[in-house]
Amino acid sequence: MNTRENGSGEEPVIRDNRKIDPETGEARSQAEREQAEWAAQAGQAGEAGQASAAGLAAAELAAQLAERTADLQRLQAEYANYRKRVDRDRAMVKEQAVAGVLSELLPVLDDIGRARDHGELTGGFAKVSESLETVAGKLGLSAFGAKGEPFDPTVHEALMHSYSPDVTEPTCVEILQPGYRIGERVLRPARVAVAEPEEPAAGDAGDN
Repeated sequence: MNTRENGSGEEPVIRDNRKIDPETGEARSQAEREQAEWAAQAGQAGEAGQASAAGLAAAELAAQLAERTADLQRLQAEYANYRKRVDRDRAMVKEQAVAGVLSELLPVLDDIGRARDHGELTGGFAKVSESLETVAGKLGLSAFGAKGEPFDPTVHEALMHSYSPDVTEPTCVEILQPGYRIGERVLRPARVAVAEPEEPAAGDAGDN
């Protein structure tokens, strides 16, 4: 009997690739199909495992990067604080050194001031004294203390005391020796004569 007489005569179409041997094109047996199916599942599991491992590796790398970034930021902050501390200490040491040198020069500046007051600052000595005062000024030294300013015990040293009807508060009426400072640091207070308001009479005190 001709096969075409009983049907279409076409061979069955197998669409599941696991049922066909890719080398021969023949249909696989049940055992071969099960083996192919197992291999396919194993391949999918392997790909999933590789993807999972890659994800874990990326997460671990990101965590390490974040940790290293935090370490770097902390190191930068510590270095900045160190630089500030070093700069502050350096400035303090410099100021102390300058203050020490200028403190030794104050008696010389006093002599120059007295010579100027007596009209003895002339000739070459005048030029030298001016140069010395200029250098001291460049190093930050400044004199203070003026007649008529209120007495301030933090910057004035009272060597003489009196009463006067011409003042309403303790006042520097004479500058015996100028004070000197560097910035806000007082190297030597101004030595002054101080006058206070006139003492009330004994009778006036009794009336009160």
